[in-house]
Amino acid sequence: MKKLILGLAVTAGTLAFAQQTPSTNPVTFGVKGGMNVSSLSNGADLSDSKSKIGFNAGVFATIPVASNFSVQPEVIYNDLGSKVTREYTVLGNTYRNEYSRNLGYVAVPVMFQYNATPEFFLEAGPEFGFLVSAKDKFKSSTNNNNNNSQITTLNKDDFQTFNFGIGIGAGYYFTPSLGITARYTAGLTDIYKNNSGDAVKNNVFQVGLAFKFK
Repeated sequence: MKKLILGLAVTAGTLAFAQQTPSTNPVTFGVKGGMNVSSLSNGADLSDSKSKIGFNAGVFATIPVASNFSVQPEVIYNDLGSKVTREYTVLGNTYRNEYSRNLGYVAVPVMFQYNATPEFFLEAGPEFGFLVSAKDKFKSSTNNNNNNSQITTLNKDDFQTFNFGIGIGAGYYFTPSLGITARYTAGLTDIYKNNSGDAVKNNVFQVGLAFKFK
């Protein structure tokens, strides 16, 4: 919790700094959301772990600090994790099992943006995250349409509360208000407490839409 507060403090400090920084462009606020393609390094002890589709959604402020540079703090919900899919055939029946680890974070990215043109920008910066949910989902099915699903809530005490990563991305605004964004964030912290093996880290590629209020 202290580290999440640190991330929020960085955001608040950035906003305060922006109030004192002269700029011809005003601070703008907006909402954003889109798709996550997330994975866990080392597969969370599953060697055949694959990427999982999730989502992100939240709010942001774009703060000009120079003619071509801006800082964009955000507060978003991030659905991360990974998935394993296995198929096998027995007596002519095909069985498909899907297992996914679903980790929900409230994240505070602080992106430093270079505005190459009024419409196009590049960005990079840190992301601070706080774990709010941890679940495993299991789904099995056959070619006879027999389905079975189960959701297990995991003990969050087994996971690190704080997640830290570095993001890099780009965006393009079709209009002054509506744009498309893409970002890759590499996790730098182990998601597990007391992990005696290799560190397991969050990684995610995000693509979505952003809307600025004018």
